[in-house]
Amino acid sequence: MLDSDERRLAQWERRVEWPLTVLAVVFLVAYAWQVLDNRATPGLHVTLEVVLWGVWLVFALDYVARFALAVDKRRFFVTHVFDLLTVVLPMVRQLRVLRLITVLKVLNRRYAGRARRRIGVYAAGVTVLVGLCASLAVLDAERSHPDATITTFGDAAWWTLTTISTVGYGDRYPVTWEGRLVAALLMIGGIALLGVITGTIASWLVERLSGVEEQVVEAEQATLAELRSVKAELAELRAELRATKTT
Repeated sequence: MLDSDERRLAQWERRVEWPLTVLAVVFLVAYAWQVLDNRATPGLHVTLEVVLWGVWLVFALDYVARFALAVDKRRFFVTHVFDLLTVVLPMVRQLRVLRLITVLKVLNRRYAGRARRRIGVYAAGVTVLVGLCASLAVLDAERSHPDATITTFGDAAWWTLTTISTVGYGDRYPVTWEGRLVAALLMIGGIALLGVITGTIASWLVERLSGVEEQVVEAEQATLAELRSVKAELAELRAELRATKTT
């Protein structure tokens, strides 16, 4: 029964993988459009808002479905608390920027398995995606504040670059609590991202070195085998020469 239910959960995740990936991209495009298009008409703004909430609702239903299919619901709840928070918290208007975390998790679940095969592409893709989402989120939270130092997408992108790289020039900084929340998540995410990338690179290098060592051992064994063969042939030749001399 346990294996059967877990198989159902795995099948569900495989079945919804592509649709959720497409919806995540749609969500990101709609959010970027809403944040960057200052001249959007009220009708367009409402349409984009409906799209955003609709996609978020699908993500929420996906969490509910996975929870229902999980065998050990207590374990699922404990190990997916972050998933639950990224679904529940964005219901509060002021925390809407956290919906982008759900999008990042969906995209990461889709492509993370290929990290060690294409580490360079994966690392660059994740960095650009996190940076884009952070820039949009902090701009959305900051630009309407009278004391804001981040009022354009260029300002937001520069702030994101200095923050995620841990440089922190201080010429641009969030003044709203929503912007500071984005900053905190970006700093934590940046450190985690660098740690994951470093660990993946180290693991990849260890595997490569292990492969080289195996090749060296195989080459040594092949060389020893050839030397034994040559030694055996020399012994046969010596035996034949002795036999010739005695005759």
